[in-house]
Amino acid sequence: MTTLRNTELELIAFRLRISVAISVIVVVFGLLVLRLAWLQIIHHHDYLTQSEDNRTSVIPLTPSRGLILDRNGVVLARNYSAYTLEITPSKVKNIEAVIDDLSTFITITARDRSRFKKLSKDSPKLSSFPIRTRLDDDEVAKFTAQRYRFKGVEVQARLFRQYPMGEAASHLLGYIGRISEKDALRIEADEDIASNYLGTEYIGKDGLEKRYESVLHGKTGFETVEVSSHGSPIRTLSQTTSLPGNNLILSIDIELQKSIESWYGDNRGALVALDPATGEVLAMVSKPNYDPNLFVEGIDIDNWKALNESLDKPLLNRPLAGLYPPGSTYKPFMALAALTLGKRTPEQSIADPGYFMLGTHRFRDDKAGGHGTVNMYRSIVDSCNTYYYILANDLGVDAIHDFMKPLGFGQITGIDLDGERAGVLPSTEWKRKAYKNISHQKWYAGETISIGIGQGYNSFTMLQLAQATATLANQGIQQSPHLVVATEDSQTNIRTPIVLKPKVDFKFKPEHVEVIKRALIGVNIEGTSSGAFRNTPYQAAGKTGTAQAIGIKKDARYNASKIAERYRDHALYMAFAPADKPTIALAMIVENAGFGAQSAAPIARKIFDYWLIGKREMPISTTNNATNNTVNNTVNNTVNNTVNSTTNNTINNITTVRKINNNSTTISDKTQSVPTGIKP
Repeated sequence: MTTLRNTELELIAFRLRISVAISVIVVVFGLLVLRLAWLQIIHHHDYLTQSEDNRTSVIPLTPSRGLILDRNGVVLARNYSAYTLEITPSKVKNIEAVIDDLSTFITITARDRSRFKKLSKDSPKLSSFPIRTRLDDDEVAKFTAQRYRFKGVEVQARLFRQYPMGEAASHLLGYIGRISEKDALRIEADEDIASNYLGTEYIGKDGLEKRYESVLHGKTGFETVEVSSHGSPIRTLSQTTSLPGNNLILSIDIELQKSIESWYGDNRGALVALDPATGEVLAMVSKPNYDPNLFVEGIDIDNWKALNESLDKPLLNRPLAGLYPPGSTYKPFMALAALTLGKRTPEQSIADPGYFMLGTHRFRDDKAGGHGTVNMYRSIVDSCNTYYYILANDLGVDAIHDFMKPLGFGQITGIDLDGERAGVLPSTEWKRKAYKNISHQKWYAGETISIGIGQGYNSFTMLQLAQATATLANQGIQQSPHLVVATEDSQTNIRTPIVLKPKVDFKFKPEHVEVIKRALIGVNIEGTSSGAFRNTPYQAAGKTGTAQAIGIKKDARYNASKIAERYRDHALYMAFAPADKPTIALAMIVENAGFGAQSAAPIARKIFDYWLIGKREMPISTTNNATNNTVNNTVNNTVNNTVNSTTNNTINNITTVRKINNNSTTISDKTQSVPTGIKP
């Protein structure tokens, strides 16, 4: 039986299927249109950026670091280009094996390996580290020929920092080094500078390099390069040129600086020379010093250990952080305080029997039998301790503190270097805060006596003493000490002077300042430093000092030959010249060198001869030798000379709070410790 087809039903079913199909097609195309709109309209910018990123690469252009020059235009820090062999640890499975393989055709020393390990440990987030710096052309060619064998090893063209003077002025110049993880975190946290350090691998670590990092660094540029699907560059699309950092113009005279360092020889010590009228630092010496070139590419472990653990502390910036008792160089300021506060007149005299009695305790003078009748002039010229024992007792510690504080003793000077220490200018309030034990917080009258002769708790830097000396030389007008006098645009050579702090006028009476100056001139004519300043064509004012490093037993006589070198007295000197119109003032210490007249004043004479009459004495190490030693990487001699110096720790003599021994001593032109706990 034949079934008849229902054409009407089939037609309805067909139309339904067509409708569903069309609906599906419409929905699908609608979704495609919506997706297209989402991609091409709503997120057009995002995907365009991603597309461009895939097609292009933005490469930061590291700026050239600014130069550092002395007052005469001599370059103290500069840049030069060279090739570096670098390893990216994340791309290398066995680093030691790769280094061993590289060493078969490129010289890689034990120092190179040690430095590489220290860098990778200190800066783990960096992508690559140098295993060799300053490759020559032959070494570059050898590696290029075998590059295919070394995945993760590349030769990079770099700008290197160089300090052509070697060790000279190292503490004030400082050095640069690779950006550490700590540095990177600090940079990333500062949105204002983060983008400017893209591609930068080095940053100032110490000294002026650190303090003026923002001036020296420059502005990073960027280059947009079209790349292939494999990342190979095709062409440059755009470029923003980097701007080199500005140059620093310093106030120091590098030839004077090198000469002073040479005149110190193997002695430890510190010296600061200032222009009293401007506060410009003419020389700042810290001995021993170090070669900053050691740090540029990351110092190796052995050299770091030698410098860091040396008992001579070559990394210590002594003018800023070395704290010393000023000894007899404090006496002129004590005399000025007496005049200003109305406690003495220049003519007032004392009869010096050779000691001062406070209660039952005898404080001895430096001269057996005393100096006889002593007025203010003779107290400075003959360095009479008894005069200042009595004066300190009459003034009291708080009056001394209040007079000395504005002069800068025990205060931060604000010089343009980091790491300055304040030291200790004692007072009754200071002692209450310095000691936790209530029984130790009381100030005793016996402790005041030693303050007057520059001993006791007094603990200052040579920068503070130099600033006070310059203020005295400048008729009581204080200028802030500074090293940088101007910045210089490295492209236009236009100089911009540094903005200085306002000067401070203490308004000392001219006749009072003249009394002190006349006595200081007398020191160099008939006093302790007359031998060093014999036959000078100019008139200089100065004061020697000899300060104890340690105390000795009561009634014992000081004998340097029986005391270890580290514990011998410090030699100090403060001076300025010409006395009538000073253009240079200085303060200096030669550690454990004995009398200031013997060890310090002769160096000051050479400095004044250089500055005032142009007399030159060739330093032991010439500039060319220092430069050659740096470039040829002969740096171990510097460290060995440092380490082979004397053996005890100078920090024993450079303490913030100096304990006073229960004794006193007798030494010509020297000061002495005073026992604590003495009651009147």
